[in-house]
Amino acid sequence: MELFAVPDLPEIRDGDDLAAMIDERVDLREDDVIVVASTVVSKAEGRVFDLDDFPASERAEAIADRLAEIAGEEKDPRFAQAVIEESTELITEAPFLLTATRFGHIGVNAGIDRSNVPGGDLLLLPERPSESAERIREGLGADRVVVSDTCGRPFRHGQRGVAIGWAGMPASRDWRGERDRDGREMGVTVQNVIDELASAANLVAGEGDGGTPVVVVRDWAFGDHDGSDNHFREPEGDFVRQALRQWTFDG
Repeated sequence: MELFAVPDLPEIRDGDDLAAMIDERVDLREDDVIVVASTVVSKAEGRVFDLDDFPASERAEAIADRLAEIAGEEKDPRFAQAVIEESTELITEAPFLLTATRFGHIGVNAGIDRSNVPGGDLLLLPERPSESAERIREGLGADRVVVSDTCGRPFRHGQRGVAIGWAGMPASRDWRGERDRDGREMGVTVQNVIDELASAANLVAGEGDGGTPVVVVRDWAFGDHDGSDNHFREPEGDFVRQALRQWTFDG
Protein backbone atom coordinates (compact mmCIF):
# COMPACT_ATOMS: atom_id res chain seq x y z
CA MET A 1 0.00 0.00 0.00
CA GLU A 2 0.98 3.64 -0.37
CA LEU A 3 0.54 6.49 2.11
CA PHE A 4 0.90 10.19 1.37
CA ALA A 5 -0.04 13.43 3.09
CA VAL A 6 -2.53 15.85 1.59
CA PRO A 7 -0.42 18.94 0.83
CA ASP A 8 -0.89 22.64 1.49
CA LEU A 9 -3.72 22.55 4.00
CA PRO A 10 -4.02 25.94 5.75
CA GLU A 11 -4.61 26.47 9.46
CA ILE A 12 -8.08 25.04 10.09
CA ARG A 13 -10.60 27.27 11.83
CA ASP A 14 -14.09 26.97 13.26
CA GLY A 15 -16.65 26.32 10.53
CA ASP A 16 -14.19 25.28 7.82
CA ASP A 17 -15.39 22.58 5.43
CA LEU A 18 -12.67 19.98 5.90
CA ALA A 19 -14.02 17.66 3.24
CA ALA A 20 -14.01 20.42 0.62
CA MET A 21 -10.52 21.52 1.59
CA ILE A 22 -9.22 17.97 1.24
CA ASP A 23 -11.09 17.34 -2.00
CA GLU A 24 -9.61 20.35 -3.78
CA ARG A 25 -6.05 19.28 -2.94
CA VAL A 26 -6.00 15.60 -3.88
CA ASP A 27 -7.58 13.30 -6.45
CA LEU A 28 -9.09 10.54 -4.39
CA ARG A 29 -9.80 7.03 -5.57
CA GLU A 30 -12.88 5.07 -4.61
CA ASP A 31 -11.09 2.63 -2.31
CA ASP A 32 -8.79 5.15 -0.54
CA VAL A 33 -8.82 5.42 3.24
CA ILE A 34 -8.57 9.02 4.45
CA VAL A 35 -7.02 9.39 7.91
CA VAL A 36 -7.72 12.79 9.48
CA ALA A 37 -6.05 13.99 12.67
CA SER A 38 -8.52 14.82 15.40
CA THR A 39 -6.83 18.20 15.89
CA VAL A 40 -8.14 19.60 12.61
CA VAL A 41 -11.54 17.97 13.10
CA SER A 42 -11.78 19.65 16.50
CA LYS A 43 -10.73 23.03 15.12
CA ALA A 44 -13.32 22.84 12.33
CA GLU A 45 -15.97 21.91 14.90
CA GLY A 46 -15.19 24.79 17.24
CA ARG A 47 -13.61 22.78 20.03
CA VAL A 48 -11.08 25.50 20.95
CA PHE A 49 -11.56 26.90 24.46
CA ASP A 50 -9.88 29.15 26.99
CA LEU A 51 -8.94 28.00 30.46
CA ASP A 52 -11.31 30.62 31.82
CA ASP A 53 -14.19 28.65 30.28
CA PHE A 54 -13.63 26.06 33.04
CA PRO A 55 -13.92 27.65 36.51
CA ALA A 56 -12.31 25.24 38.93
CA SER A 57 -14.43 23.22 41.33
CA GLU A 58 -13.21 22.04 44.72
CA ARG A 59 -12.46 18.65 43.20
CA ALA A 60 -10.38 20.24 40.43
CA GLU A 61 -8.48 22.33 42.99
CA ALA A 62 -7.69 19.19 45.02
CA ILE A 63 -6.57 17.26 41.93
CA ALA A 64 -4.33 20.12 40.76
CA ASP A 65 -2.76 20.44 44.21
CA ARG A 66 -2.01 16.70 44.32
CA LEU A 67 -0.51 16.68 40.81
CA ALA A 68 1.56 19.76 41.63
CA GLU A 69 2.94 18.03 44.73
CA ILE A 70 3.92 14.97 42.66
CA ALA A 71 5.40 16.92 39.76
CA GLY A 72 7.07 19.64 41.82
CA GLU A 73 5.54 22.36 39.66
CA GLU A 74 2.34 24.37 39.63
CA LYS A 75 -0.74 22.84 37.96
CA ASP A 76 -3.71 24.88 36.77
CA PRO A 77 -6.94 23.67 38.38
CA ARG A 78 -8.89 25.03 35.40
CA PHE A 79 -7.20 22.42 33.24
CA ALA A 80 -8.21 19.72 35.71
CA GLN A 81 -11.77 21.04 35.53
CA ALA A 82 -11.74 20.79 31.72
CA VAL A 83 -10.59 17.16 32.00
CA ILE A 84 -13.34 16.40 34.51
CA GLU A 85 -16.02 17.89 32.26
CA GLU A 86 -14.78 16.00 29.20
CA SER A 87 -14.72 12.64 30.98
CA THR A 88 -17.25 10.10 32.11
CA GLU A 89 -14.75 8.63 34.57
CA LEU A 90 -11.40 9.53 36.11
CA ILE A 91 -9.85 6.10 36.29
CA THR A 92 -6.74 7.44 38.04
CA GLU A 93 -6.20 10.88 39.56
CA ALA A 94 -2.48 10.44 40.32
CA PRO A 95 0.26 10.50 39.14
CA PHE A 96 -1.72 11.64 36.09
CA LEU A 97 -5.34 11.84 34.99
CA LEU A 98 -6.29 8.70 33.11
CA THR A 99 -9.80 9.21 31.82
CA ALA A 100 -12.64 7.67 29.85
CA THR A 101 -14.24 9.98 27.30
CA ARG A 102 -17.94 10.09 26.44
CA PHE A 103 -17.35 8.10 23.26
CA GLY A 104 -15.35 5.33 24.94
CA HIS A 105 -11.71 6.27 24.40
CA ILE A 106 -9.36 5.95 27.38
CA GLY A 107 -6.36 8.26 27.53
CA VAL A 108 -4.52 10.85 29.55
CA ASN A 109 -6.25 14.18 30.24
CA ALA A 110 -9.32 13.29 28.13
CA GLY A 111 -7.14 13.85 25.06
CA ILE A 112 -7.10 17.62 25.63
CA ASP A 113 -4.30 19.26 23.65
CA ARG A 114 -2.40 22.43 24.54
CA SER A 115 -0.15 22.53 21.47
CA ASN A 116 -0.91 24.27 18.17
CA VAL A 117 -4.09 25.93 19.46
CA PRO A 118 -4.28 29.38 17.87
CA GLY A 119 -6.97 31.54 19.43
CA GLY A 120 -7.29 29.57 22.65
CA ASP A 121 -5.65 27.63 25.45
CA LEU A 122 -7.17 24.18 24.96
CA LEU A 123 -8.18 21.95 22.08
CA LEU A 124 -10.77 19.35 23.08
CA LEU A 125 -11.37 16.12 21.19
CA PRO A 126 -14.37 15.97 18.84
CA GLU A 127 -17.53 15.23 20.79
CA ARG A 128 -18.54 12.30 18.55
CA PRO A 129 -15.58 11.36 16.33
CA SER A 130 -17.35 8.63 14.35
CA GLU A 131 -20.09 11.09 13.40
CA SER A 132 -17.34 13.51 12.36
CA ALA A 133 -15.79 10.77 10.22
CA GLU A 134 -19.14 10.09 8.59
CA ARG A 135 -19.64 13.78 7.73
CA ILE A 136 -16.19 13.96 6.14
CA ARG A 137 -16.85 10.72 4.24
CA GLU A 138 -20.13 12.05 2.87
CA GLY A 139 -18.55 15.37 1.95
CA LEU A 140 -15.75 13.67 0.07
CA GLY A 141 -17.89 10.99 -1.50
CA ALA A 142 -15.24 8.63 -0.11
CA ASP A 143 -15.60 5.07 1.03
CA ARG A 144 -13.62 5.10 4.27
CA VAL A 145 -12.50 7.72 6.80
CA VAL A 146 -10.63 7.34 10.10
CA VAL A 147 -10.26 10.10 12.70
CA SER A 148 -6.98 9.63 14.57
CA ASP A 149 -5.28 10.87 17.70
CA THR A 150 -1.99 10.10 19.41
CA CYS A 151 -1.75 8.61 22.86
CA GLY A 152 0.55 6.53 25.00
CA ARG A 153 0.24 2.81 25.62
CA PRO A 154 0.61 0.64 28.70
CA PHE A 155 3.96 -1.18 28.89
CA ARG A 156 5.51 0.93 26.08
CA HIS A 157 7.43 4.18 25.86
CA GLY A 158 6.20 6.93 23.57
CA GLN A 159 3.02 7.65 21.69
CA ARG A 160 1.45 6.27 18.54
CA GLY A 161 -1.49 7.06 16.31
CA VAL A 162 -4.79 5.46 17.27
CA ALA A 163 -8.29 5.63 15.82
CA ILE A 164 -10.96 7.41 17.84
CA GLY A 165 -13.61 7.55 15.09
CA TRP A 166 -14.28 5.79 11.80
CA ALA A 167 -16.85 5.47 9.03
CA GLY A 168 -17.39 3.29 6.00
CA MET A 169 -15.50 0.25 7.23
CA PRO A 170 -15.41 -2.14 10.19
CA ALA A 171 -13.05 -1.38 13.04
CA SER A 172 -11.48 -4.82 12.96
CA ARG A 173 -11.19 -7.92 10.86
CA ASP A 174 -11.83 -11.28 12.43
CA TRP A 175 -9.43 -14.14 11.74
CA ARG A 176 -11.16 -16.56 14.08
CA GLY A 177 -12.15 -19.76 12.34
CA GLU A 178 -9.49 -19.32 9.65
CA ARG A 179 -6.44 -21.56 9.42
CA ASP A 180 -2.79 -20.78 10.01
CA ARG A 181 0.04 -22.20 7.85
CA ASP A 182 0.00 -25.42 9.84
CA GLY A 183 -3.72 -25.88 9.39
CA ARG A 184 -4.61 -24.97 12.97
CA GLU A 185 -7.83 -23.06 13.45
CA MET A 186 -7.30 -19.60 14.95
CA GLY A 187 -9.48 -18.94 17.95
CA VAL A 188 -8.65 -15.48 19.32
CA THR A 189 -7.11 -13.25 16.63
CA VAL A 190 -9.13 -10.11 15.90
CA GLN A 191 -7.03 -7.48 14.11
CA ASN A 192 -7.82 -3.85 14.92
CA VAL A 193 -7.27 -2.39 11.47
CA ILE A 194 -8.40 1.18 12.17
CA ASP A 195 -5.73 1.54 14.87
CA GLU A 196 -3.12 0.09 12.52
CA LEU A 197 -4.11 2.47 9.73
CA ALA A 198 -4.03 5.42 12.13
CA SER A 199 -0.59 4.41 13.36
CA ALA A 200 0.77 4.02 9.83
CA ALA A 201 -0.68 7.39 8.84
CA ASN A 202 0.93 9.05 11.85
CA LEU A 203 4.36 8.11 10.48
CA VAL A 204 3.58 10.22 7.43
CA ALA A 205 1.70 13.04 9.17
CA GLY A 206 4.37 13.49 11.83
CA GLU A 207 4.13 15.53 14.99
CA GLY A 208 4.90 19.09 16.07
CA ASP A 209 4.78 21.74 13.35
CA GLY A 210 4.56 19.40 10.35
CA GLY A 211 1.24 20.81 9.17
CA THR A 212 0.16 17.62 7.37
CA PRO A 213 -2.84 16.36 9.37
CA VAL A 214 -4.55 14.39 6.59
CA VAL A 215 -3.11 11.22 5.08
CA VAL A 216 -4.41 9.08 2.22
CA VAL A 217 -3.92 5.33 2.43
CA ARG A 218 -4.07 3.83 -1.07
CA ASP A 219 -4.19 0.23 -2.31
CA TRP A 220 -5.03 -1.25 1.08
CA ALA A 221 -7.73 -3.93 1.09
CA PHE A 222 -9.77 -5.14 4.04
CA GLY A 223 -9.75 -8.63 2.58
CA ASP A 224 -12.25 -11.44 2.69
CA HIS A 225 -12.79 -11.46 6.43
CA ASP A 226 -15.68 -10.94 8.78
CA GLY A 227 -15.67 -7.45 10.27
CA SER A 228 -16.65 -5.98 13.60
CA ASP A 229 -17.24 -2.48 14.95
CA ASN A 230 -15.97 -3.48 18.40
CA HIS A 231 -13.17 -1.03 19.19
CA PHE A 232 -13.33 0.20 22.78
CA ARG A 233 -13.61 -2.46 25.46
CA GLU A 234 -16.77 -2.43 27.52
CA PRO A 235 -16.01 -1.65 31.19
CA GLU A 236 -17.34 -4.98 32.45
CA GLY A 237 -14.84 -6.86 30.28
CA ASP A 238 -11.91 -4.48 30.74
CA PHE A 239 -9.98 -6.07 33.59
CA VAL A 240 -7.13 -3.57 33.43
CA ARG A 241 -9.57 -0.70 33.98
CA GLN A 242 -11.16 -2.58 36.86
CA ALA A 243 -7.75 -3.12 38.46
CA LEU A 244 -6.76 0.53 38.05
CA ARG A 245 -9.96 1.63 39.79
CA GLN A 246 -8.70 -0.17 42.89
CA TRP A 247 -5.11 1.08 42.63
CA THR A 248 -3.75 3.97 44.68
CA PHE A 249 -0.61 5.93 43.81
CA ASP A 250 1.74 5.95 46.81
CA GLY A 251 4.50 8.20 45.46
